[in-house]
Amino acid sequence: MQGRQRAVRARISGKVQGVSYRVWTRGEAMRLGLTGWVRNERDGSVTALIAGADGAVTAMIERFWHGPRGASVAKVEIEESAGDDAPGDFRIVA
Repeated sequence: MQGRQRAVRARISGKVQGVSYRVWTRGEAMRLGLTGWVRNERDGSVTALIAGADGAVTAMIERFWHGPRGASVAKVEIEESAGDDAPGDFRIVA
């Protein structure tokens, strides 16, 4: 039986560009079986759409606070999403 599905849009602020945050996010999301995308924003933040099993989404939100080596996360803002624009895999987008 498949568990409850959830999708969220996350905005991660702090020192999150120039430290491979997008590549790290893609790897973690794939390990958790999530779909979606991640991108850099002009203001220096990173935005991600993550979709999948509720528990996996919750785990990814917790991981956003740590990030890869060299990252210093100041804020993680979460907004529930319909997930309609989530691809069938996990992508780094421009």
